[in-house]
Amino acid sequence: MKTNRREVSPFFYPGDERGLLLIHGFTGSTAEMIPMGTFFHSKGMTVHGPLLAGHGTTPEEMAKTGWKDWWQSAVHGYERLKEAGCERIYVGGLSMGGLLALRLAREKKVQGAISMAAPIRFRDRTAHFAFFIHHFIPYVGRGPQKAPHIEEVIVPYEKMPVKSVAELKRLMQDVRRGLPEIRTPVLIVQGKRDETIFPTDAKIIYETIGSQQKEIHYYDNSSHILVLDHDREKIFQDVYEFIQKLEGME
Repeated sequence: MKTNRREVSPFFYPGDERGLLLIHGFTGSTAEMIPMGTFFHSKGMTVHGPLLAGHGTTPEEMAKTGWKDWWQSAVHGYERLKEAGCERIYVGGLSMGGLLALRLAREKKVQGAISMAAPIRFRDRTAHFAFFIHHFIPYVGRGPQKAPHIEEVIVPYEKMPVKSVAELKRLMQDVRRGLPEIRTPVLIVQGKRDETIFPTDAKIIYETIGSQQKEIHYYDNSSHILVLDHDREKIFQDVYEFIQKLEGME
């Protein structure tokens, strides 16, 4: 599967009445979700990848947005699928996108949610102080580059707004508090080689979430951006089988 297309615009692939919303990660863009979107469109589904507020522009623009703006972007993406006539909507997201997918599962009518590498704790302890230090240190570097086969696809910011890290913490806290309220079927996907978050966050989500129907899958050869990594085809297939299973239950 080739994954060499760079794109930061929202994408919408018309299909049948099954809608799939794919939400990208923090400081990322829709580019990272296009291969997954293409796969599910080939299965006949209607697929939409919204661009979250402040993303795909500049770090300075992102610093003007907060988690509620990112949440509204996700809600608008959900509503676009509804307006397109999708009778059954599934939501999936990578990293922060996974948090937004879980929040949609709590707040909206969705048939199933797919949380991929969603964080509920900071691996970098200094991130806990972002709310205070952003006044003095407004930006930090993006950190180490990813593997070449991932770098050739993603369109990241080269610096990260520290204020946005504080906003991410607020979203993490909100989603974690609300996990017991979620009743939607959930698939939790996590790479064992995740360099950005604690892989054990997936287990915490699994054990805390209120859903009766829930699954957790770990992938040995995947890092944080697992939708572009070595296990991506297996992940796409597992997510598709999860959706098929839910479709068969209706």
